[in-house]
Amino acid sequence: MARKVSARRTASARKGAKQARKRAAAAAGAATISVWEDDPANGDSPVGGTLVQRPAPQLQGAPLPTRITNPTTAPPPQIYTVGTPEFRYWAAADALRRGSDFWGPLLPGTSWQVGNTLPVDLDNGLDLNAFYDRIGLKFFHAPVNGRAVFSGESPDVVCHELGHAVLDAVKPQLWDAASIEIGSFHEAFGDMSAILTALQLPSLRHAILAQTGGAIHRSTRLSRLAEQLGWAIRQSNPQAVEDDCLRNAMNSFFYQDPDTLPTDAPASSLSSEVHSFSRVFTGGFFEGLGGMFSVRPTQDDENLEQVSQDIAQILLQGIDSARVVPNFYSQVAASMLNVAATKFSSQGYEPPLRSAFVQHGLLPPASALAVARAPAMAAAAAAAGPTERRATALAQSRLSVGEYGLGVDSIVVYSAAEPKRFDVAGAALAVGSVPSPTQDTAAKSFFEDLLRRGRVKISDGAGPAAGITRAFAPKTHETHTHELRREGAAGLVLRRVRIACRGGHWNTCGCHDASGPHMHG
Repeated sequence: MARKVSARRTASARKGAKQARKRAAAAAGAATISVWEDDPANGDSPVGGTLVQRPAPQLQGAPLPTRITNPTTAPPPQIYTVGTPEFRYWAAADALRRGSDFWGPLLPGTSWQVGNTLPVDLDNGLDLNAFYDRIGLKFFHAPVNGRAVFSGESPDVVCHELGHAVLDAVKPQLWDAASIEIGSFHEAFGDMSAILTALQLPSLRHAILAQTGGAIHRSTRLSRLAEQLGWAIRQSNPQAVEDDCLRNAMNSFFYQDPDTLPTDAPASSLSSEVHSFSRVFTGGFFEGLGGMFSVRPTQDDENLEQVSQDIAQILLQGIDSARVVPNFYSQVAASMLNVAATKFSSQGYEPPLRSAFVQHGLLPPASALAVARAPAMAAAAAAAGPTERRATALAQSRLSVGEYGLGVDSIVVYSAAEPKRFDVAGAALAVGSVPSPTQDTAAKSFFEDLLRRGRVKISDGAGPAAGITRAFAPKTHETHTHELRREGAAGLVLRRVRIACRGGHWNTCGCHDASGPHMHG
């Protein structure tokens, strides 16, 4: 059964990719636009991105339709000067269409959590940020050193945010899960989405292959994400981001229990902040991508495109079958290795993917080898069926919070408490695995982490003591990620309201509006 499911998905993905190419060919006779390949910046410079010409996209067509709601009217499709609102519109539109055309064929029959069409606001106000909030995607702008930086102009940022919406459609249980690691995985998926979507452009594949000689697991503009946004943040806080981008998928971060990490840290170190900790999984994924490409028959353009689509299938099937537990990274990694071993055995993908996961501590060596040799578990995962898993909500549980001055002894959270499919956890720094936290411990750590960052909006009627504020939070719009809401007899329930592009104490940007400098979510 598992092999039949895999065959159907592979055939569907290939058919979808073929249809996407046909649409692109049909659009070739339409108007031509000029857009960025991946980002407006180049490394540590705010300018210097690579321009390419593309056929004007049709956003509201299948698969995974999107619609730009702000601005309300699309400018005529043509070549515009960089820096104009018209150029930014089509740069964002092309990135949205690229993302939908990549993920859509891999997810036949999937629709957005918000409905059939995903709304997109290209300029929601003054901020160095971007949101996905189950209403749509929201992007912002801010002046930095005399330059206006628009987050929605960067394909890296657009395809990252689109990735949040894709993952929410695939596994909506993750949305409210009270776990730092699960929140971090959402950020890792966004970065993986940006990388994989970029690889669908022939011009970028050619450039990366020429630069690396086929050894794509190097620090290049493929691995460097959101260079311009990183530059903007670096102007006021150099330690907040990488030296030449926002985050780099080429990294050497090794897994640690996020409960043992500091709340905040400079970009050179790990913290429990979700964007910081996400780099562990992204690093393992990127190294795995390079390893899988190295075992292809030849290291050329066609094989690079193929391996990008293959690893996306492995990733999606791994996520689909992974159970929602506090140490979610290890469950996804184990499921991906099992998929690679049982459904892509002829390609030889499992050994290099396993090596990458072990080197980043996503699994200890013995566990990684064991799960790759457990085909019965893969069959059980496939037998459950993706529709059944996606329809299952997480269990609620009560969390003791009397010490925080909320005026109640407990709140309700959505626990990452599903039974494990694989008895694994992340690697310890010495030998074996780290101890697996209970769902209650993970939830308490998650809630206190939110409080430390001032990311929880306390509803009316709750005590004020826990309402920690951020002195430089923007006054033009809300940036908290969670709310405590009163929901009938349940009392206060912790709910996620948005996933923000950035977060944490280190991420000050120095941009100003009438309310002064502010900090972002």
